[in-house]
Amino acid sequence: MRAILLAAGLGTRLRPLTNTTPKCLVPIKGQPLLGIWLERLTKAGIGPFLINTHYLATQVETFIEASPYVKEVKLVHEPNLHGTAGTLISHLDFFQDEDGLLIHADNYCLADFKAFQKAHINRPSECLMTMMIFRTEDPSSCGIVDIDERGVVIGFYEKQNNPPGNLANGAVYILSPGLLNKLRGDLNTAQDFSLDIIKNFIGHIFTYQTKDILIDIGTQSNYEKALSF
Repeated sequence: MRAILLAAGLGTRLRPLTNTTPKCLVPIKGQPLLGIWLERLTKAGIGPFLINTHYLATQVETFIEASPYVKEVKLVHEPNLHGTAGTLISHLDFFQDEDGLLIHADNYCLADFKAFQKAHINRPSECLMTMMIFRTEDPSSCGIVDIDERGVVIGFYEKQNNPPGNLANGAVYILSPGLLNKLRGDLNTAQDFSLDIIKNFIGHIFTYQTKDILIDIGTQSNYEKALSF
């Protein structure tokens, strides 16, 4: 299964750390975050990878060129950021009309990707994608989902005060060819995956809840939390 890793973020909330280091390369216990992703995904049989770059892109290029994954990675530089949906839509053909992963690579994630893929294979027939979810201690800072008894999303609340629950979108998705085809149609101008895509597929998104570590390291406090595990 192929994967697109979104790694072009500016990391403004992590400054001064990200003044000189791109967010996707901040170290977690001595290992760059992007390296953790590539190692864990490869061990789960996932690849090849497409990674977008923007901020301090040459550092990402240098890292990939020196990594064991260089032959499995296609780097795509964005002089102007396309947005999380825009990058996906620009590279739909990368998935070769098969199921594929879309990942926000600024998360620290130790989930079981083989179990995630199995959940997607066994999803309800009407579901066009599978979203990784987790329990959060800070619901207002996340996209919160409401799910039915089968695990299908029936409501989505993006970073709202007092959302109904604490099951959060982990920003890791398996997308089916059926969903990719729909993105080629009326949604081909979408920019933000959470705001522009998810709302159009309520009732057609399956979920897989991980109980392993999944942390958005976008803030200093969350980054320190990731280092503590």
